[in-house]
Amino acid sequence: MGLFFKHKLKLLIPIDAEKAAGFLADLRESAVLNECPKLTKQLNNQSSTAFLSAILDLSPFIREVLLRRPAILEALCETPVEVRLEQILADISISWQGEDVTETTLMAGLRKLKQEAHVLIALADLAGLFETAQTTNWLTRLAEACIRAAVCFLLRDADSTGKIKLPDRESPETGCGWIVLGMGKLGSHELNYSSDIDLIVFIDETSNAIGDPLDCVDVYSRLTRRLVRILQDRTADGYVFRVDLRLRPDPGSTPLAIPVESALHYYEGRGQNWERAAMIKARPVAGDIEAGCKVLAELAPYVWRKYLDYAAIADIHSIKRQIHAHKGFGDIAVRGHNVKLGRGGIREIEFFVQTQQLIAGGRFPELRGSQTIAMLGRLAERGWITPDARDALAVKYAFLRDVEHRIQMIADEQTHVLPEDDEGFLRVARMMGYAKASEFSKDFLAALATVEDHYAGLFEQAPELGGDAGNLVFTGDTDDPGTLETLSKMGFERPSDICRVIRTWHFGRYRATRSAEARERLTELTPALLKAFGETGRADEALLRFDELLKGLPAGIQLFSLLQSNPSLLGLLVLILSAAPRLADIITAKPHVFDGLLDPAIFAEMPTRVYLEERLESFLNQGASYEETLDRLRIFAAEHRFLIGIRLLTGAIDGPRAGRAFSDLADLMISKTLTAVLAEFSRRHGTVAGGRVAILGMGKLGSRELTAGSDIDLILLYDHDEDAEESGGEKPLAPSQYYIRMTQRLIAALSAPTAEGVLYEVDLRLRPSGNKGPVATHIAAFGKYQRTEAWTWEHMALTRARAIAGDETLVKHIEQEIASILALPRDKGKTAKDVAQMRALIEEEKPPRDLWDLKLKPGGIIDLEFIAQFAVLTGNVSTKHRSTATEDVLRHLSPSIAAPQVIDDLVDAQRLYAWLSQTIRLCLAGGVDRDDLPPGLVDLLCRTAALPDIRQVEAHLDEVARTVRAHFEGVMRIAAA
Repeated sequence: MGLFFKHKLKLLIPIDAEKAAGFLADLRESAVLNECPKLTKQLNNQSSTAFLSAILDLSPFIREVLLRRPAILEALCETPVEVRLEQILADISISWQGEDVTETTLMAGLRKLKQEAHVLIALADLAGLFETAQTTNWLTRLAEACIRAAVCFLLRDADSTGKIKLPDRESPETGCGWIVLGMGKLGSHELNYSSDIDLIVFIDETSNAIGDPLDCVDVYSRLTRRLVRILQDRTADGYVFRVDLRLRPDPGSTPLAIPVESALHYYEGRGQNWERAAMIKARPVAGDIEAGCKVLAELAPYVWRKYLDYAAIADIHSIKRQIHAHKGFGDIAVRGHNVKLGRGGIREIEFFVQTQQLIAGGRFPELRGSQTIAMLGRLAERGWITPDARDALAVKYAFLRDVEHRIQMIADEQTHVLPEDDEGFLRVARMMGYAKASEFSKDFLAALATVEDHYAGLFEQAPELGGDAGNLVFTGDTDDPGTLETLSKMGFERPSDICRVIRTWHFGRYRATRSAEARERLTELTPALLKAFGETGRADEALLRFDELLKGLPAGIQLFSLLQSNPSLLGLLVLILSAAPRLADIITAKPHVFDGLLDPAIFAEMPTRVYLEERLESFLNQGASYEETLDRLRIFAAEHRFLIGIRLLTGAIDGPRAGRAFSDLADLMISKTLTAVLAEFSRRHGTVAGGRVAILGMGKLGSRELTAGSDIDLILLYDHDEDAEESGGEKPLAPSQYYIRMTQRLIAALSAPTAEGVLYEVDLRLRPSGNKGPVATHIAAFGKYQRTEAWTWEHMALTRARAIAGDETLVKHIEQEIASILALPRDKGKTAKDVAQMRALIEEEKPPRDLWDLKLKPGGIIDLEFIAQFAVLTGNVSTKHRSTATEDVLRHLSPSIAAPQVIDDLVDAQRLYAWLSQTIRLCLAGGVDRDDLPPGLVDLLCRTAALPDIRQVEAHLDEVARTVRAHFEGVMRIAAA
């Protein structure tokens, strides 16, 4: 490979040519200041400057690094990029050597070398000099070199302090007994650009390096903890790689480093099929490589079984349901789509390859490789897939990995989601080499569709797990013995009761089954229904919920035909019935909400405010009466709450996005209801001179974090001319009385139960003086109260306040007023003390029910909210833009109260809690009963937390809560100091 700048670099188009030119000028200036003469000269070359200016505009991450470290490019003026990368890897491999190397200097050195390599790999990839496989291989080699350097340093340090006795200090890894396995994409040489690295750490207890066998677990666990810190902790130089150790056996109750014998005993006795799948990609990456190879050889019979029983194969197929909902469901989205986990994404290709390997690898050793593309070829050679499927999936895999890399190259973030906004989406398209976002969208959709088509086809071709279902006879008045046996095998615990229920369907005793055609369609659908219900883990309960649904349907032919012709909708319905009792109750009470799923664009469109408003305008009947308008709003809100929930349930949107969608819907409903109430109220009571009204959204509505079951916290504020004495209608009212009565009417419109249900439960307790004060507040009184009488907790609540509806001029005035109140000078120490006391009071008066009480438990949602609110009140937010969202505030905490690693921990915890709480509130009407969770919901919670079983989810939640509580106490302690 020649010199980087001598190549014909790929032509990329910047978002803003003027900004790109400005960034290039900044780079020239930096090259001069940092004494980079070769680069300064090179920056006059038109072809290279066109590429560089585009990159500087398209990737803020690369721009920030190159402007600070132009010497990275200086090196490429005389050295080919591959040669420079080899030099960096060589420097990393010896960075631990020398008696003067400390943990601090090693961390700094690794971070700088990794950052340079990271940028070079990105530049070569974007320039078209590296193909996808080269990019992932360089990233993997970089990670492996960093891990080995850290491991060598730690081993030598442990030897120096007498913790272990190395056979050879100059080659610390040899015979050291510390086995570091690389898992996932690290293990398969397929690491993505901003990937975590998955590790499992074992201890070879037979190693001569181990002094006291009784202490080895503690010694090597401490070394592993330090390894994570060296690689992961954020410093002024950034970080090396984030590390995930959760793939080890039973991570909630095992040490970080596990003796080999204990690990083998676990895998042989309690190992899960998902752990077998994970071991396909395992390889020793650092430490005692020879011992690591021996461990994997011993695990081979566990991973690659010669014979598989049907139950094991069924379990392998169920791994897919832990990843996301049901195959083949819905249209594929573009913006906001998860390239890795979403429909038609990278995971579908990887998952199929791995499951086929598990099924056939025991008999065919050539199917035991770890790399996705290579294994597609091997599967085709063995006839497990067609050559067409191999070729198509290989091409789309490379394309999707490229998209994933470019998403991550923008800001060096571990994300797989395409931006939703126009500029962000165009940025990815341009980095992929497209001039127009529409052209990229077209090719991206085609790639997803291709993957989805082959994926669905591959599963349809999967071996049948048994013979015919058996007898399914529901005619006559008595139970068929063969049918009872079949139902029992399917998973029904009360087969006789199930027969009775199904006979009720066929006898036409419900409105939905009265027509002969409806009964015929339902009869044809019944085997598929029973099979689907049987797979839920609570077959009887799911079928009885479906029975309740049938009772409420006015007619059944449309639904039965729909489910029969669209198995994916049947899968979705079963998912709801098995995982989400609350949604099932909604469908049962109002089956028409299911109609919204007939919209083919439902999963391609994100439920934004604009999206909802466009659909509402066509739904509202212009000129309708006041009552009809309110009823239409209730119908619309119920349907779209349900559809937002379905998007969340199926993984089309994540928890935080669902919170924004539920809040956008509430904003719109409140605004339209206010407009209707004001018009209706003015018919009898006229208007007040200069009268203006605005509504302040508080709590989770204000922070745009509403859940499916949230009530709404509101404050109504008004203003009018100073000399206004009463309204001008046939029944005039004094201004204060006018707005109090109008607010009461608004509350009734929002929360009164009608035939179409309730829009929202309304809570007004956050208004000035709480329940003792008037329900409507004059803006002047509001400002005076907040400045002179409000307690710290009321100002904390105000940090989430957001004007959501009403007169635009008053809305702007209120936002300015809130901003000025929040900006008032405060004693940071006293505020911290008040916050800590309030948190302690809540903990005393409202103790958490259990670890699933995500809001109230120590280290839960309240701790995160209080940190954010404290930061806003004390001016410790490092952005001028005011945001009410907890995650946004946490992301911009001032360095004076939170280090970068603390911020990362808090943001990660907020996102995890948001997603889990959204899922729980969507699926359950009450609290979480750990022992009575629907099996489908257990799978959803595992998928949400990206962990394979509920025990590990709970262990992770406990770890996150401890971390958040420690950070909460730390922030308050720093502030009070």
